[in-house]
Amino acid sequence: MGISIEFADDAEMNARIKVVGVGGGGGNALNTMIHSGLEGVEFIAANTDMQALEDNLAPTKIQLGPALTKGLGAGANPEVGRKAALEDVQRIGEALEGADMVFITAGMGGGTG
Repeated sequence: MGISIEFADDAEMNARIKVVGVGGGGGNALNTMIHSGLEGVEFIAANTDMQALEDNLAPTKIQLGPALTKGLGAGANPEVGRKAALEDVQRIGEALEGADMVFITAGMGGGTG
């Protein structure tokens, strides 16, 4: 007596994947992915630098630490970047809600990524 497994043909089996670009390096990586035509993922840009965030192609954008950095970036200080992310932890959580997988891309040369 064998086991029979049946799969529904109409079942939605796609994972909900989100790619988050953090800081300038992460934002550049997102722009490259978007320009290359990558499909099937949701793109989210997160940055302390408002000008860089405005120039990003991602449809979802999170300005990190607007009260702390005034939109001017983290000044290559990782502690400022950490505090900025903590300032907006609720918005970050909301943006990631419903994801099955999250990929984070960031450079390690500045303060935000």
